[in-house]
Amino acid sequence: METLQRMANRGSISTGPYEIDNSVKLEPDNSEYFQRAASGSDGSLTTWTFSLWLKRTELSHACIFYSQGGTGRVRFESDDTFSFMYKSGHELTTSRRFRDTSAWYHIVIAVDTTQGTASNRIKIYINGVQETMSGTQPDEDEASDFGEFGSVTAQLGQFSEGSYYFAGYMAEFYWIDGTAEAPTAFGEFDEDTGIWKPKKYTGSFGSEGAYLDFADSGNLGDDESGNGNDYAEQNIAAADQATDTPTNNFCTLNPLVNFKYTTNGITEGGTTFGDDTGGGIGGAFGTFGVTAGKWYWECKLVQQSSHYIGVSAVDDGDNVTASSDPQDLNSTFDFAIAAARIEYVTGGTKTYGSTDAFTDFHSDGDIIGIALNMDDNQISIYGNGTEQTGVDDSSLYDAANKMCVPFHGTINDTVQYNFGGYSAWTPSSVANDANGYGSFEYAPPSGYYALCSKNLAEFGG
Repeated sequence: METLQRMANRGSISTGPYEIDNSVKLEPDNSEYFQRAASGSDGSLTTWTFSLWLKRTELSHACIFYSQGGTGRVRFESDDTFSFMYKSGHELTTSRRFRDTSAWYHIVIAVDTTQGTASNRIKIYINGVQETMSGTQPDEDEASDFGEFGSVTAQLGQFSEGSYYFAGYMAEFYWIDGTAEAPTAFGEFDEDTGIWKPKKYTGSFGSEGAYLDFADSGNLGDDESGNGNDYAEQNIAAADQATDTPTNNFCTLNPLVNFKYTTNGITEGGTTFGDDTGGGIGGAFGTFGVTAGKWYWECKLVQQSSHYIGVSAVDDGDNVTASSDPQDLNSTFDFAIAAARIEYVTGGTKTYGSTDAFTDFHSDGDIIGIALNMDDNQISIYGNGTEQTGVDDSSLYDAANKMCVPFHGTINDTVQYNFGGYSAWTPSSVANDANGYGSFEYAPPSGYYALCSKNLAEFGG
């Protein structure tokens, strides 16, 4: 099943010495992007390299993640194919689509139009593999619409006309001026897993080159190449810094899963979800499925009326595209917040626990914690840091011994999730798991960990 395969692909897991600590979250609704002002000095117009790690969180809309001068741009199309317009009216595109929201992509564009062989003039690599592109290569020595930093602005995360904003996370942005680098200058295949992973770049940047590592929350667009070619933050704040990175990939909410009722979308780096149909309950799944280990995550009730919070087993095919309310899916267990009771579906039959079995969370701003114990097939709920003992260590029933994903159902309400890599709210006192991963409002229970690739590799989730 295609959706489950995507859920199982957790992206880059670094086993080497090079670690990426930070990324930046970009949200179209907030018009968030970076801009480099015209510097008065051009770089090479024929030879350069673009390198960027990114993680998508919204699909099926055209989004540009780098542009320059209103003509040249790098983007995903509305059908989720990849395209590169190197000169006005001249474009290279892929036939395959890039719809995995659970993992990171590494994109390298190496341009050298001085090459005598046409196929060597523009090479595009995604996760270390050269892409087959349709379109016409530039003529020998033809200038591209990139590198004109002296007279035009460059944008990271949107088009220069103020549209086509990128939705998701970015890490490790490089612009290499005057050199067409191979992807191996920025990454390598892991010997054990075969996964493409980052490595430290040690080459030259050229005079107009830049490197953004997003490590300084107070100056996320700071150029670390030594050239001082900074990118100014546009509608971006320190709170948009994230720890979801190519070397430690975190769970987010999955826009690929469709439910009975249309929702108003998953936003803010795949962490904010709401339903605005007026006709029924909308649902959302997490991008990571687990079969073992102990896991913790949080969600904040921005609006409080009706929320169903728990897990769903994706082994059952009808749980991916459902014709019924999401909380009534087979092998689903949830805490119904308004009724303060547990609910679960076993063998197609819905069972309701006693009402007022735990504290009723009715206030906007309440933070719910979920502790999932897949080793013992149990689940517990925390309200504002307090374990609800009336329903702690509840059985997963039909979801036991299956692959479970985080689940949320709601009608007309908004919720903000925090799996540890990023949250739309800033925790008042940052708490990590025992491995030092995740940034939570409340400390995870002893033995429970954030849903991230490093923890999954250790605990076999």
